[in-house]
Amino acid sequence: MEEGVKPLKQDTTKEQEEKLEGSTNDKGMPLLGSAGIYAFILETFHAKEQDIRSYSPLSLAYIGDGVYELVIRSLVLGKGNTSPNKLHRQTSQMVKAKAQSAMMEHLHSHLTEEEAGVYRRGRNANSATMAKNASMSEYRRATGFEALMGYLYLKNELERMLKLIEIGLKGEGFTVSKK
Repeated sequence: MEEGVKPLKQDTTKEQEEKLEGSTNDKGMPLLGSAGIYAFILETFHAKEQDIRSYSPLSLAYIGDGVYELVIRSLVLGKGNTSPNKLHRQTSQMVKAKAQSAMMEHLHSHLTEEEAGVYRRGRNANSATMAKNASMSEYRRATGFEALMGYLYLKNELERMLKLIEIGLKGEGFTVSKK
């Protein structure tokens, strides 16, 4: 084993089990504990949680990009088994900068003051890169969207994050099926 790398936990601790036991959201789905998946991941890998205010807007966008893509991949896969190529094409339509930018048009009126501030900071951040198939303004709006998703994820406001994603997807005409 590499020096400085701690072994992963093999079993959940009594404390973790107590956090998880009987916890459900308003739809009866089990929760990963009150601290959320981010804290659970950090705890499992013995990493220290940072103050969310210390993250730059581009760092929030970095994690938000991954979280948003995971949500979309989950939705696409939830529609049924199909070829990886079709899964990729369907996902790509919803995760590209142009789509994220368009979704923001539907979200502005739903954002709290705090959320709008996070979005603005992400949108106004100076990035060294640009999307392949989007204008600079679309790319900036998409970066703001991703920063907002990252912020909500790190704050463990997953229900709020998913609600905003649902509003944006529906606004853009993407099918969001609920059972």
